[in-house]
Amino acid sequence: MSKQKFNLGDEAAENTVALTAMMGLAREDLLGAVALMMREVTQKPATTTKHLKALGEDVVRILKNESDLAPSPKDKRFLDITFKYNPIYRMGMQYYLAVQKNVGTWLADLELDELERARANFVSQMIIDSISPTNSLIGNPAAIKRAYESGGMSLLKGLQNAYRDLIENGGQVSQVDKRPFKVGENLAISEGSVVYKTEMMELIQYVPSEEHVHAIPFLIIPPQINKAYVNDLSPDKSIVRFLGTMGITTFLVSWRNPQVEHRDWGLAHYVDELIKATDVILDITKSKKVNVSGACSGGITTATFLSKLASLGDTRVNAVTLMVNVLDPQRSDSEVGALVSEHGIELARQRSAKKGILEGDALGRMFAWMRPNDLVWNYVINNYLMGQDPPPFDVLFWNNDTTNLPAKLHSDYLDMYPKQPFANPGKVEFAGHLVDLTKVTQDLFVIAGVTDHITPWKACYRTTQLVGSKNIEFILSHSGHIQALLNPPGNPKSKFYRKEGKLPPSSDEWMAGAKEVAGSWWPFWGEWLKARSGPLKAAPKQMGNKAYPPGDPAPGRYAFNE
Repeated sequence: MSKQKFNLGDEAAENTVALTAMMGLAREDLLGAVALMMREVTQKPATTTKHLKALGEDVVRILKNESDLAPSPKDKRFLDITFKYNPIYRMGMQYYLAVQKNVGTWLADLELDELERARANFVSQMIIDSISPTNSLIGNPAAIKRAYESGGMSLLKGLQNAYRDLIENGGQVSQVDKRPFKVGENLAISEGSVVYKTEMMELIQYVPSEEHVHAIPFLIIPPQINKAYVNDLSPDKSIVRFLGTMGITTFLVSWRNPQVEHRDWGLAHYVDELIKATDVILDITKSKKVNVSGACSGGITTATFLSKLASLGDTRVNAVTLMVNVLDPQRSDSEVGALVSEHGIELARQRSAKKGILEGDALGRMFAWMRPNDLVWNYVINNYLMGQDPPPFDVLFWNNDTTNLPAKLHSDYLDMYPKQPFANPGKVEFAGHLVDLTKVTQDLFVIAGVTDHITPWKACYRTTQLVGSKNIEFILSHSGHIQALLNPPGNPKSKFYRKEGKLPPSSDEWMAGAKEVAGSWWPFWGEWLKARSGPLKAAPKQMGNKAYPPGDPAPGRYAFNE
């Protein structure tokens, strides 16, 4: 894999589909932002004229070769040396940067409220990103050089890639070369069996890799967005395999990819399924307790499940892990959050209710256009202008293996913003009960990522203040969203931050007292789990039991949309 392809894959892996993409970013609101900007142009001509004059002055300096406009060191679009030494390309780049700069100062000068400004900035940046000279063949010197060096074959290959995307990828530019990967053959290959199956889920038990295992089993609760096999992606990135080496009997829920007829599946139904799943696990293992983990939107399901058990006085869950998960989202947490409005939320709710599902492909497309430079234009340049295949990256293969969301579950998730059920204990009915995490007292392990903009780490930290747990561990991994989850030992660059003792109320206070620890957080988590998994016993010789015999081999049929 070339360095360029690796960087493409690495960047896109930081931008995996998550809950933020479904939180009511309505196209009507974005079109409204365009109308708002046009209104400001007509109603406040003096402001617009001032900034057009500034743009004109920048253009004069560019033409006289006196401009000092230069791209940000983080902007990779203009790395080709031609932009530095060729006067035509340099002027083209500087003109684009001048437009970008002056549109930004113009928007900052307008009298807008916080929501209007966020939307105007978002829409204007999307438009400006689309007109970058590097997105066209004539404006991209690297693509022209490649076309010359390849005798035009790169352009032919680019057309082939574009045609394949049009026919096979719904017209969306491909982020990954899917051909090298096959689920069950080189992805999701840990040995295990489906031991329980319903219309909504498959419960997989994995074969232990040690002769002795701890008495308390472990259940992984994945997001309903994307497939569960991210937890067993490849042998070197498998959480399932790692837990096996720690002597942990591991189970995994694999959610079915819902269709229109499943439109009424809501969060309450998913919680009921988890109660059934843990009943089965306790029956198979003869344990009275089970440890659980949930990641991203699966963490919302996990937290709701724990609250429901607490309301029933059910103590079956022993210890909990929440990964890259936000339970009380706030508009200030992220760029996307700043765009959310009640109007947008209701429109999103109405659309999925009308269709019966929120389609996975539509969700992925929406998320891609929230970060177009990273998830659209990078690939337009790589795949079409340069004539290269997208990277064969397992994380991106999984990320593009999208699933639908039932309309009811989508509606429940949308309620997270206006109702704030987890931040208002005992006041909000959610999934069939009054949610109250202060009654959740199990030991808790929370993991977040430093560079995670999908579930920002400071938002993840707030979970530590919502629960009634007395023993809470918060770990901050030096990575992004998916890398914080898939962070196996062996990477010499891995590190994480931890603070001993009682956690302070604010994330800033925590960071002030946190210490850097070299290596992956997985071994530390593994020892934390082992200490809460009971004594060792002989590993089972077969999966399931008489009541729940082993069925289809892992990763089950629902991993294939069956």
